[in-house]
Amino acid sequence: MATAAPAYIAHAPLEGSARVWGTIALSAATFMNVLDSSIANVSLPAISGDLGVSTTQGTWVITSFAVANAIAVPLTGFMTQRFGQVRLFMASVILFMVASLLCGLAPNMTTLILFRALQGFVAGPMIPLSQTLLLSSYPKAKAGLAMAMWSMTTLVAPVMGPLLGGWITDNISWPWIFYINIPVGIVAASITWALYRKRESTTHKVPIDAIGLALLVLWVGSMQLMLDKGKELDWFHSPQIVTMAVVAVVGFAFFLIWELTDKHPVVDLSLFKRRNFWSGAVATAVAYGLFFGNVVLLPLWLQQWMGYTATQAGMIMAPVGLLAIFFSPIVGLTVAKIDPRRYATFSFLVFALVLWMRSNFNTQADFVTIIIPTVIQGIAMAFFFIPLVTITLSGLTPDRIPAASGLSNFLRITAGAMGTSLTTTLWDNRATLHHAQLAESINQGNNTAASAMSGLASSGFSTDQVMGQINRIVDQQAYMLATNDIFYASAILFLLLIPLVWLAKPQKGGAGGDAAAGAH
Repeated sequence: MATAAPAYIAHAPLEGSARVWGTIALSAATFMNVLDSSIANVSLPAISGDLGVSTTQGTWVITSFAVANAIAVPLTGFMTQRFGQVRLFMASVILFMVASLLCGLAPNMTTLILFRALQGFVAGPMIPLSQTLLLSSYPKAKAGLAMAMWSMTTLVAPVMGPLLGGWITDNISWPWIFYINIPVGIVAASITWALYRKRESTTHKVPIDAIGLALLVLWVGSMQLMLDKGKELDWFHSPQIVTMAVVAVVGFAFFLIWELTDKHPVVDLSLFKRRNFWSGAVATAVAYGLFFGNVVLLPLWLQQWMGYTATQAGMIMAPVGLLAIFFSPIVGLTVAKIDPRRYATFSFLVFALVLWMRSNFNTQADFVTIIIPTVIQGIAMAFFFIPLVTITLSGLTPDRIPAASGLSNFLRITAGAMGTSLTTTLWDNRATLHHAQLAESINQGNNTAASAMSGLASSGFSTDQVMGQINRIVDQQAYMLATNDIFYASAILFLLLIPLVWLAKPQKGGAGGDAAAGAH
């Protein structure tokens, strides 16, 4: 990806209150964007119920946003050169507000998924550009402070998302999780335009790699559709799924060949020649996919099988940010002095511990038991992004940072969408298996089952009602065991990722300062 010389060098940093307002406006836009990737998680059962589809189909609300967002992120470099940083950022914020309004007004699931994809696509340039504009507002010496302020918003938003989403769903109605973006967007856009319109970057015409882009959309879209529809259509027993799999594989092969030979590729694949880049980017993507899949699973399980409301599920998810907000500045200030591989290893160990704790839950688990691992998870998150980004971008020249940041973010977001699909599919599959095994043991010869049945019968339940009650209990246990399986397997996978981090050999200097800018 050809990138223009960083245009912000020409502009003097903002001073005094202008810098404060600039930081607030850019952070608000980032906040709204990151909030939207997590706000729908706890509202899924409500949205699915309201629009008359299963919760498995409901997860499309999350994955459609993520896939479209992933495709748009690598295009930021190209579009910035074409239209200028400030114009592109403003367009991204305004279109995001329009897409949010459309999401809230969606009459059925198909249109909601379509508008969520649109929302994800127009949101693509917002995060990389908010970083670029923020860095241009601060003097070089305070770049670290600028990034610390910025990463605060990206850590607070995932905490606020489930809380806000849950509260809005329970007390108003789910469309308001989208309408809430409009006032935030208006404030962010007005202040940004007032402060930054005279600080536009230089633009020049660059050829777009239209074929590369089309192939990217084709293979990522086919792969995600295959993962999302797989369970519904019984995987590879369905001609549709087989077709999508073939399209994804062939599309990916053509995409690789094209991007490696094109003069102005939409994605700079030559970055994969660097060991630090690929080991860091792959570790980040797989870990994020695991993390995000489990973040979607926990509120689904709590609401479907543990009787939690959306607000209560949000309260379980929220404390993840408490320790993250406390530890992140410390990590940011010390990552240059301490080997980032150590920090990343520590993060993976804590993630494994958290997931192992969750794999021991049972249906009697109370609020406190369920919330403790979430609090601990905050530590893992603080030590996750900054060190891994530092590894991924280490040793790269500044002109390659935007392309590298775009590509690693593309991998991370795509992995998040895949994680969501695979987790919900595996969860249902494991539950079906456990249900069959549990149902086998329920017969007249089983004393516990027999006494439970006679107890229910003597309470005046009919035979059908008794069987219905027993089936509901078996279902609840089956899903509990399936949840434990996924948490346990995820914990093991986090441990297996540790050696990957140690394949990298972080270099001193290089992208250290700019690395923070590529975080998240």
